Amino acid sequence: MQTGPQPADFADVRATNLAVVLRHVRAHGPVSRAGIAAATGLNKATVSSLVADLIDRRLLRETGLAENRIGRPATMLVLDGSAYAAIGIEVTGDHLTAVAVDLAGEQLLSWRRAFTASFEPGRGVSAIASLAGRAASRATAQGRQVLGLTVGVPGLVDETGAVRRADALGWSDVDLRGDLIKALRKPEYDVAVDNDANLAALAEQRYGNHSGARNLIYLTGETGLGAGLIVDGRLLRGGRGFTGEIGRIQLHGGTLQELAGIESLIQRALPDADADGPITDFAPEIARLTTAARAAAPRTLDALRDVGRHLGHALSLLTNLLNPETIVLGGYFVPLATWLIPAAQAEMATHTLAPDAGGAILVPSVLGSGAAAIGGAARVLDALDTGNLPALAV
Repeated sequence: MQTGPQPADFADVRATNLAVVLRHVRAHGPVSRAGIAAATGLNKATVSSLVADLIDRRLLRETGLAENRIGRPATMLVLDGSAYAAIGIEVTGDHLTAVAVDLAGEQLLSWRRAFTASFEPGRGVSAIASLAGRAASRATAQGRQVLGLTVGVPGLVDETGAVRRADALGWSDVDLRGDLIKALRKPEYDVAVDNDANLAALAEQRYGNHSGARNLIYLTGETGLGAGLIVDGRLLRGGRGFTGEIGRIQLHGGTLQELAGIESLIQRALPDADADGPITDFAPEIARLTTAARAAAPRTLDALRDVGRHLGHALSLLTNLLNPETIVLGGYFVPLATWLIPAAQAEMATHTLAPDAGGAILVPSVLGSGAAAIGGAARVLDALDTGNLPALAV
C-alpha cells in the first residue's frame, strides 16, 4: 500500500489554478492576463488557457482595453455577474430576509417577510422553503443558474445542517437542511444551513467596510445574541461548529443576553412596549427607541448606556482572547450604535489588557439587517474561490 504524499491529479491542479485566477480578478479587477501572470507566478500561456476556460464558464468577461499603457493595449478582465446567482436567507424571531447576489457582488433581490418565532418547525420550514423557492424562480427567470442556498439560523447548527438548539425560535433537533431539501423537491443546487452570526461575519469580511479583515468579530443584534469570529482570515467554528454564543457569557447580574439583548433593552427603555401582548416585530419599537434617544429622553439614554457598558465588558473578554482588528455591531444594534458605542468603548478600555482596547475598531455594520442573508450568499460564492466551479455548458 502506497503511503506518504501523493502526486496531484492534473484536473485538481487545473481547478486550483482556475480558482487562483478567479480570486485574483475578484480582488484586483479590472486586470489583464499579463497582470494575472505577474501577480500569481503562472506563466502567460497557462493564464491564457485558464482565462479562456473561465470565460467559457461565464465567470469572467473581457471589458475594453487598458489606458495609459506603453505599447500594445491590453484587454482587461472582470468578473461576469450575468450567469449565476447565490441565495442567502436569514431567519430571526420576527422576520425572514432573502438576498440573491451575483458573482460580481451585485444584489439581485432583497426581500423581507414577517415570520413568527412560535411557528412549530414544520410550518417554519414551509415558510423558509417558500421564500427560497420564489427567490430561485426569480433568478432562473432572469436566465441565471442558482449556485446554492444557505440559510442562517440564530442557534447551534451542526455540521449536517441540523439545528440542535435555537432558543429564539423555540426549536431543538430540527433537521433543517434535510427538511428544506425535501420541501424544495431536491433542487439541483446545494442547500446548506449555518449559524447566523457566522454568516454575517463572512458577509462583513467579503462586502463590509472592513472587507479583507483577517481578525473580525460580528455581534448580532436580533432576538438572540451571538458572535461570528474571523480569526487569521478564517471563520472560527470550533470542534462541532458551536462557537460564538456570546449571549451566554455571565456578567454581574445575569447573562449578556439578559442584560444587553434587544428584548431586555426595549423592556427597560420602553416599559409600555408589551402592554398589548408579547412583541412579535421589533422594528417599530427600535424606531421608537431611536426617536426617544434623539430627543434625549433620560430613561432611554440611561438604558442605552447601560447596555453599551455590558456589551463593552463582554467584548473586552473576546478582545483579550482574540485581539481582533474590527468589531462590528449588527442587526437592531445598528440604528442605536450612536449611543451604544461610546459606552462600549469606554468599558472595553477599562477591561482590555492591551493598550487602546487592543487596537480594535468598534463600528456599526453597513450591510443592514440582512447581513446573515448576504453572508449566506457569500458562503456559496466562497466555494468558487476554492475551485468548486460550475460545469462548462454543453
